[in-house]
Amino acid sequence: MTAINEWIDNEVKTNDVVVFMKGTPAFPQCGFSGQIVQILDYLGVEYKGVNVLSTDDLRQGIKDYGDWPTIPQLYVKGEFVGGCDIVREMFQAGELQTFFGENGVATTAPAAANG
Repeated sequence: MTAINEWIDNEVKTNDVVVFMKGTPAFPQCGFSGQIVQILDYLGVEYKGVNVLSTDDLRQGIKDYGDWPTIPQLYVKGEFVGGCDIVREMFQAGELQTFFGENGVATTAPAAANG
């Protein structure tokens, strides 16, 4: 395992929720990363944002690590959840908050009303 893969593996395994993204949570550098940040912030989830634009090794390394060609990538409790489209669809279907709850990740957003 390369040094960058070891570093990524450590980030994924030591943070309950981590987003590998372009930019930072305070200043996303692409619309897809911004959507993930908005969803996580709306749900009130504590997470770590990792800026893949900081090095080329990291930008390519996360694609190899998750065997996923695009950024952003969301990991929860060491498990790859998906990119922007998957996370957005889970959120819109009300599945993302349930997923966090099932994995012991606290959210502060009120539960969706089933009407």
